[in-house]
Amino acid sequence: MSVRLAHGIGDAPRDAPVDAVVALGANLGDRAETLHAAIAALRALPLTTAVRVSASLETVAVTLHGEDEDAPRYLNAVALVTTRLAPRPLLRELHRIEAEHGRVRRERWGDRTLDLDLIAYSDERIDDDDLTVPHPRAHEREFVLAPWVDVDPDADLPGRGRVQDLLDGLRGGER
Repeated sequence: MSVRLAHGIGDAPRDAPVDAVVALGANLGDRAETLHAAIAALRALPLTTAVRVSASLETVAVTLHGEDEDAPRYLNAVALVTTRLAPRPLLRELHRIEAEHGRVRRERWGDRTLDLDLIAYSDERIDDDDLTVPHPRAHEREFVLAPWVDVDPDADLPGRGRVQDLLDGLRGGER
């Protein structure tokens, strides 16, 4: 298969691989199996050479109204994806993987079988209607920062600083 065909229509593939940060979460169904299958799908992406994954973290659901102790708990992880896919084709692939796992977009921040968020794409900054990287709320989310530090202790969130420092700030300075 040609590189252009594998990449799809739109933004050209990168000449050199970059690291992208993908947050994974699930709070419906067999959460662990869903994350395992999603990670396998990430590893099978075209133009992708490596996927490193954090340990899983169970967290309370966050809704539009804050934390919801009564909602099913999330299982979260972070994957570092080394890829030549440009940001938008990568995001399309993430949405395709979500759909293959029964993701239905009915309610913002609602329960879901699988959620894949593009948190960062190298050190690029994109602020468009269809894509914002770095993710605008990543610095506020322990369920993103903690697994990210697990897989990459020296990580930086572009425009925000060291991920470990952001995580420490959320935890009140505690490690």
